[in-house]
Amino acid sequence: MDVCADDFEQTLPLLQELVLDADFVGLDIEFTGLRSSLCGPQQISLFDLPSEWYLKTRQSVQQFTICQIGLSVFSSVEGESNKYVAHSCNFFLFPTTFGILDSEFSFQASSVQFLNQYGFNYNKFLKNGIPYMNEEQEKKIKHSVLTGNWRVRSSLDKDQIKVVIDEVTRWLDLAEEGEWMTLPGIAGFQAFEVQLVLRQALPNIWTEVKEKGVIVKKVSRQHRWYLEHASSDRASCWKEQILLSAKGFSVFFQMLVKAQKPLVGHNMMMDLLHLHEKFFRPLPESYDQFKQNIHSLFPVLIDTKNVTKDIWKELHFPRVSNLSEVYEVLNSNLNPTKNSGPVIVHASKCERYAKTKCPHEAAYDAFLCGSVLLRVAHLLLQRVHSNAPVAEPAFLQYLDVLAPYVNQVNLIRAGVPKINFSGPDYPSVRPPILILRIRRWPGVSEQQVYCEFQNLCKFDVRRLTQNQFLLLTNKFKDARSVLKEYRCHPTLQVTLYRYWRHSPNITCVLQVCSVVTAWALLAFLLGRAGP
Repeated sequence: MDVCADDFEQTLPLLQELVLDADFVGLDIEFTGLRSSLCGPQQISLFDLPSEWYLKTRQSVQQFTICQIGLSVFSSVEGESNKYVAHSCNFFLFPTTFGILDSEFSFQASSVQFLNQYGFNYNKFLKNGIPYMNEEQEKKIKHSVLTGNWRVRSSLDKDQIKVVIDEVTRWLDLAEEGEWMTLPGIAGFQAFEVQLVLRQALPNIWTEVKEKGVIVKKVSRQHRWYLEHASSDRASCWKEQILLSAKGFSVFFQMLVKAQKPLVGHNMMMDLLHLHEKFFRPLPESYDQFKQNIHSLFPVLIDTKNVTKDIWKELHFPRVSNLSEVYEVLNSNLNPTKNSGPVIVHASKCERYAKTKCPHEAAYDAFLCGSVLLRVAHLLLQRVHSNAPVAEPAFLQYLDVLAPYVNQVNLIRAGVPKINFSGPDYPSVRPPILILRIRRWPGVSEQQVYCEFQNLCKFDVRRLTQNQFLLLTNKFKDARSVLKEYRCHPTLQVTLYRYWRHSPNITCVLQVCSVVTAWALLAFLLGRAGP
């Protein structure tokens, strides 16, 4: 089910009810870009500590925006054993352009091309996207609206507003008191903006929002005063409605946070960064503060990438490269618990996914996340009970077996493989750092070193000294292979890096100590030789 600005407010009560009754919520997000084309030290690297990775990625999150959020709300079916119904929704979003708010964001050509390949509807995103804002933006717009210090932005630009005012003015000259006209095709918070403009410009009209658009009625000034002070349309009440409508998807985000349901994603780190930046607050400079904020918003996070990566080899499943392939394996005969696992059905308005595969459509991927979670949890539960059948397993039992993976979110290309949102991060389990010594190759660069090894395996490269480079990979077999091939190479000699032996800082300290010791010894000897 697709939800845009036109029908979001009507859908909101149903969404709230679904989330409150849910066992957990699957999440996936599509962006206008993933990473800025940064070079040199600003590129993410296997050498990065989690805090360094965060600061580099933070810049990209601030540059790009969300174009689609997919949610799949999973609820157990009352009275039926281990059966779940999934309500899946695509939300097309577009930043609020109201009053003083006018966001800037970038497109990345590769991301646009990727979404085009999978049939993404850019018209729904650009023309009918649901507005949203974070808490800081909400404070700014609230102050400007409540104090009357606001101005029209691009949601309905000034030329369009002028056309609307001219049209209503011409109609007013001919209309009798009590007659009305309709301005069609204006919905959502844009309708509130039109009403605000018209009411300020024309003292003898009244406006209302109906299904067909904005209704303009000619009234006397006395009746206008009465309507403005009626309990249902007091200025303060009306302005609160404007704010609520301008917040758009942020209203639902706050409902989701308040519900405190487990949030499930696949490789969900970028999703969490964007959720924080776009709906909560601008990302803080402090990595630890970011972790605390996310844990406060979503106390239970489960990253299916982290779970499946940990158990895949143990179960002797074939190698997979994406979420769709994980889902296919778990729903095939390769899964020993396929026939005893949970039954998952689509809700009545979401049955398209039962017949059609829609990879990289956010709601479909969110559904895959939830389905993978239930399948893997059932596998783990069966292993705990030594493959004996478990009578009517409940979702709380699944959460118990998933406990080691809760709040552990996969991290791509960093010094550690995952981030722990409920405590200190775990130490690195990456292969050891290698050191490359180069002879007879003056002026060699990091890129040239990378190209030298890329046919054998891929390393992240960092210069240590003029003729020494550090090499790091995330595969132990690659580290062993390079050590074997290059240990005795005449020009490129590779060995294990030892900090106390190879660090330039340590070498410098030892050299200084050697000089000081030599001078002290010389002074001692000269002193003894004197009279």
